[in-house]
Amino acid sequence: MIVEGGKRRIPRLVLSLGLMALFVVAAVLIGLPQSIGLHRPRLDLLAAQPLKIQIHVGAALLAFCLGLVLFAAPKGTLPHRTLGWIWVIFMTTVAVSSLFITSLNGNAYSWIHMLSGYVLITLPAGVIAARRHRVLMHQRAMTGMFLGGMVIAGAFTFFPGRLMWRVIMG
Repeated sequence: MIVEGGKRRIPRLVLSLGLMALFVVAAVLIGLPQSIGLHRPRLDLLAAQPLKIQIHVGAALLAFCLGLVLFAAPKGTLPHRTLGWIWVIFMTTVAVSSLFITSLNGNAYSWIHMLSGYVLITLPAGVIAARRHRVLMHQRAMTGMFLGGMVIAGAFTFFPGRLMWRVIMG
């Protein structure tokens, strides 16, 4: 949440992502995808994956959802700090688990693994900034990780042929 002129407002990107997520959840619950020829997510494909991928996907989904909540909620409060620590655990889990997933590029690391290094360096820096009350530095670090690590990297997982594409599109 951003405070301008004494008024709080939710950043447009966070509001947009939150509304899109809400629409998707509502559409799935009322069966809209089936009515236009789509299907429910193929969770059996996720269940068939190795544990390292299941952990990675689960932590990423939880980090994304919790990140939206943290952006929208008041800052500096006890709930923000508590949920922030949980988000740090999820993001650490996402970054560390990704280091064990090398199937995208044979058995070698790919360029996407640079984001894991970025997260593992920036995450402690963001936490330290918050502890030292360097709000702007904390805000930039956490927003950068959310946009780079969750939104941009997450978008790449939905390319045709990738696992998340198959889970959602069949």
